[in-house]
Amino acid sequence: MGFFDFFKSKDTKHDRKEELKKLLREKYTYFENLLNTNNHVLSIMADLEEKFSGEYLFDIHYLNTTISNVSEGVLKVIQNLNALTDNKYSALEKIYNEIKEKIEKQLSSKIEIPITEFTLPLESLSKEAVNIAGGKISNLAELKNILGLPTPEGFAITSYSFIKFLSHNNLINKISQIVQDINISNIEELEISSKKIQEMIIKSELPEEMVNTIKSAYEDLCKKIGKNCNVAVRSSAIHEDSHFSFAGQYSSFLNVTRDFIIQKYKEVVASLFNSSAIFYYKTKGFSEKEMVMAAGVLTMVNARAGGVMYSQDPNETESRNIIINSAKGLGKIVVDGTVKPDVFIVNKDNLSIIEKRKGQQYKMLICSNAHEGLEEIIVDNGDAELSLSDEQIIKLAKIANRIEQHFGRPQDIEWAIDEENNIYILQTRPLRIKEKKATKVLLPTRIKGYNILIDKGVTACKGVGYGKAFILKDEDELEHFPEGYVLVAKHTNPKYVVIMNKASAIVTDIGSQTGHMASLSREYNVPTILNTEFATKVLKHEQEITVDATNCVIYEGKVEELLSVAKKSEDLFKETTIYKTLEKVIKLIVPLYLVDPKSESFKPENCKTFHDITRFCHEMVMQEMFTMWDKYNSEIHAINLVAGIPIGALILDIGGGLKEGLKRATPDDILSIPLRAVLRGMISMKWPEPPPIDAKGFVEMIAHSVSIPEEELMDIGKKSFCIVTQNYMNFSIRLGYHFSMIEAYAGENLNDNYIKFFFKGGGAAIDRRLRRVRLISEILKKMGFRVSIKEDVIDAILTKYDMATIEKNLEILGKLTAYTKQLDMALFNDTVTQMYTDDFINQHLKES
Repeated sequence: MGFFDFFKSKDTKHDRKEELKKLLREKYTYFENLLNTNNHVLSIMADLEEKFSGEYLFDIHYLNTTISNVSEGVLKVIQNLNALTDNKYSALEKIYNEIKEKIEKQLSSKIEIPITEFTLPLESLSKEAVNIAGGKISNLAELKNILGLPTPEGFAITSYSFIKFLSHNNLINKISQIVQDINISNIEELEISSKKIQEMIIKSELPEEMVNTIKSAYEDLCKKIGKNCNVAVRSSAIHEDSHFSFAGQYSSFLNVTRDFIIQKYKEVVASLFNSSAIFYYKTKGFSEKEMVMAAGVLTMVNARAGGVMYSQDPNETESRNIIINSAKGLGKIVVDGTVKPDVFIVNKDNLSIIEKRKGQQYKMLICSNAHEGLEEIIVDNGDAELSLSDEQIIKLAKIANRIEQHFGRPQDIEWAIDEENNIYILQTRPLRIKEKKATKVLLPTRIKGYNILIDKGVTACKGVGYGKAFILKDEDELEHFPEGYVLVAKHTNPKYVVIMNKASAIVTDIGSQTGHMASLSREYNVPTILNTEFATKVLKHEQEITVDATNCVIYEGKVEELLSVAKKSEDLFKETTIYKTLEKVIKLIVPLYLVDPKSESFKPENCKTFHDITRFCHEMVMQEMFTMWDKYNSEIHAINLVAGIPIGALILDIGGGLKEGLKRATPDDILSIPLRAVLRGMISMKWPEPPPIDAKGFVEMIAHSVSIPEEELMDIGKKSFCIVTQNYMNFSIRLGYHFSMIEAYAGENLNDNYIKFFFKGGGAAIDRRLRRVRLISEILKKMGFRVSIKEDVIDAILTKYDMATIEKNLEILGKLTAYTKQLDMALFNDTVTQMYTDDFINQHLKES
């Protein structure tokens, strides 16, 4: 070799060494990335399981974001494994995509809004037109066109108009972003975001073509009825008046003149984003993209009486009774719960009037003659005349039966009677009925020994609640409502929905059993008593009370006898769309079917969930790291270990495992946590001299040597070899005919931590080698390893212990390596084997 060739050769060798170290560092980086990502995915899965317990409120934005994060994480786990193994497991991506597709299908909630005219007359619609005209107006059209029931005349401003209006003003993405970022647990934030969206909508202009179409539709309506008329502009969101009531969450405007229809339409659209409406649809599992608002423009019924009727008593399903709540004037005060209405109960089978109960009506709403809108006038409550005659009661009951029969389930129906005594049906929606339990629990009507504070009222939702009273004086105080308190308010209000997930019960002075808030109480399963008349005066703020909403009794203090009998039923949140969606997707994410890595079924094609994929990848990455290093002829670039032990070992540092700039390494130079631990064990032991061997054992050893394949004999002379980083070690230990490998990762996250141990070989006959295997395996099991044995080969693993425990076990393995050197030649019978086993356990395991 020439002078320059000598230096060129040294440079080339150095370059190869650096390239190899770079490659191995890259491989190790994939390994660490996989571990870190796997932990992140597992923590997300744990959070999903926590939400699945039903004890925590979440919305569709949480679900979409969380599942997107877990999907991305699982894909990264797969990609890191394939990068480490040169795409050995590329089939996993197809399996991943199949599972992801199933999940996305469950999450898909896009609503198709058909392209239609901006307005459509009621005559052209039916209950099938929900995506065109919304729930309220399509149901009303069904009553008018199919059942032939009397309803106001009118037209729908379609869902397509809503889309065009928002698109025209570039509002869709702006609103979506604001809604996604709302924390529904923060009522103040909810209010601020709601107002911001509503202001954006109200300040926006409708496309000119849309304005002209609405005006033209109004003119056609006036021609049809033969006169100019004031109208009601009513909300009709797509999900409104469906399985989800959205009771009282949106705005409707009564007695609107021609010139204000456009403005009131914008306010109806804006009400889609009322704070209580946002809370409602988020907790019910809808995304903002599903919230679409159509509207109805209907001739105004100047009612002499109005109200709400239930075609079935929602609290007493076995009674077969129709409940009619009525007040003089417009029925708005009944649904709002601001008066105590007249109550009429009718048997739905024979239409006999069972009960007539006079309410307390101090005010009445009527259509203003002087201007648009409504007037509130004082009513003489001493007037004994009921708001309905017996004939009208029976007519309404018959209508209730017809509507229930047509829709096939109990209905919540709003109605009005005009000055000419004509009945009009204004709205119908499904009535929420509490499911009957197989075994009915009877609550005692009175509990002795407790002070009764109130024993009157009307049940809106049965049940028992305990907590401190929160006397509400102003709606703004709702944002300070504490978890587990009892809301006590003067009258009902649908806005109380924002605290229904926190309230243990609700009590009001005034309110209607058929009002909007009563419907919401049943939806959220909050025990509720209405019409107590004086709860806000009798109950004190922060006073501990027990509310028996079944018997309309409020006790002072905590009544354990009631609470133990009336255990709160399953949280109604579990009945929501959002929870049911989680229930479906979590089955594709969290369950673990690939449990046993030694099983023949532990294969990529048997992965059914994301958890299966991460489990498979985690197991494979440990196996791959265990066997990978021999591929790269890495020993030639390593440095010698000088540790005062009879093992010739080379170390290759690929990242933080040794001090810098070394030509050889001593124990003080070791920075690798796992290697340092193993060496501590090895150095602490007195390495055995060759043990006494009987003549037979020596002959067997020589005979076995002759039978060892040539390539294994060549390995006998090789040095032991160790690849390290600060947290990782792969130590191939060669002691004569024996080969063992210890691989370990020791870090802060116990989910990452593991030790793999492999042992093979020996110079003795098979029976002695098997005794040695038995000794090692028994000690490993004592240490907590999962051990697999085939002939004279041991494959063992210990996972998910904290770093200190991993280090302690590695130190013991170092001791075991020294202890078992050449031991097979001494193990001439089972008794001796057990003696050596017990000796090691007593000396080194009990002290640890």
